[in-house]
Amino acid sequence: MRDYLLTLCVTAAVTYLLTGPVRKFAIAAGAMTAIRARDVHREVTPRLGGIAMFFGLCAGLLVADNLQNLNGVFELSNEPRALLSGAALIWLVGVLDDKFELDALVKLGAQMIAAGVMVMQGLTILWIPVPGVGTVSLTDWQGTLLTVALVVVTINAVNFVDGLDGLAAGMVCIAAAAFFLYAYRIWYGYGVEAAAPATLFAAILMGMCLGFLPHNMAPARIFMGDSGSMLLGLVLSSGAISVTGQVDPDALKIFEGGTREATHAALPVFIPLLLPLTIIAIPFADLVLAIVRRTWNGQSPFAADRGHLHHRLLEIGHSKTRAVLIMYFWSALIAFGVVLYSVHSASMWILLLIVALSAVGLGLLLLPRFKPRAPRWAEAFVPPRYRRRRRPAVQDGETAELAYEAPEMAEDRTPVPAGVNGATAMGARSRLPDRWKTGSSR
Repeated sequence: MRDYLLTLCVTAAVTYLLTGPVRKFAIAAGAMTAIRARDVHREVTPRLGGIAMFFGLCAGLLVADNLQNLNGVFELSNEPRALLSGAALIWLVGVLDDKFELDALVKLGAQMIAAGVMVMQGLTILWIPVPGVGTVSLTDWQGTLLTVALVVVTINAVNFVDGLDGLAAGMVCIAAAAFFLYAYRIWYGYGVEAAAPATLFAAILMGMCLGFLPHNMAPARIFMGDSGSMLLGLVLSSGAISVTGQVDPDALKIFEGGTREATHAALPVFIPLLLPLTIIAIPFADLVLAIVRRTWNGQSPFAADRGHLHHRLLEIGHSKTRAVLIMYFWSALIAFGVVLYSVHSASMWILLLIVALSAVGLGLLLLPRFKPRAPRWAEAFVPPRYRRRRRPAVQDGETAELAYEAPEMAEDRTPVPAGVNGATAMGARSRLPDRWKTGSSR
């Protein structure tokens, strides 16, 4: 664990220290995100944050290769080299896209090629554990297709959720932390050496995100761009592929004893079928909804719009910071809930805790609908959003009357309903005040 923490810290430090120079380079190179009608940010912001992340990845792998307890990963497995090869390719394409705006189909082809490069070097799914059936071996073609599909879906899911300051990096960091705990338990708890590469990938991924987040939190000084979002998605999918298709369930020796005991003991093996999906559940749901919405409206699935999940949170009244924190909460609940259930599946308290936290999350989602208003005598002691709006003075002879009304009742703040919660899924966007406008900062 000490070596993993050292690798994480080195990766985070390199990423953090390089992000500042990369920002200056992006400004000099003209790799800037212009202000568009659908954007939230009000200043032209540089991209290319993925450059710092990539060098952080290289530094993490280099440090791990020189640590006594981790260099065995490089001697016994070719997966770290496969990851570096695929990451270099997808990162290069992302840098070109941040500068020259490549076509979406070109990026999709590059994602498939990067996945194919990793497959050729051994990072592929060899078998799948299926409940009630056991271990199902895959042919070369089946393993290749499944690996490429998982890489492409994960990359685009992370890319789609990259719409607010700090959102994508924070959600991927949460997913990587949950995945690290799961993979480390398989490697250290069960003594399965095949899970060591996935544990290393998760630790490095956390370092990349933690090093970049201080520069990317609102107000962001730099965006990761496609060079960063695609890189994060590829590293995340690589860990999932490694622990799902490389760890042999029979090596855990769990299929012993009675049926009930074997079922509970087998859960840590079957969890890889769900964990790669649950750790990207929120981005994946956003990806599916975006494709359905755009296809239904006769648009390209890759066309940008204002109907993402974080846009909807802004539409119903959440601030940008609160929307990001809510997305963090749900990502952590899903990812850590699945990992916790895999450890103590027989405990009813785990399920009750997840249900209770889900209720809290729903309450946070609806918070703008039940925003309290302070009494008039206490308005000077509360933030402006909890105060009532003051009407202009009404002159009636020598008498002036001040009237108060709630902000949501003011005429200039009345939205015109459009679609679900004012989002643009099925209709024109609501005519909301400027500070309520939503959009992607990308």
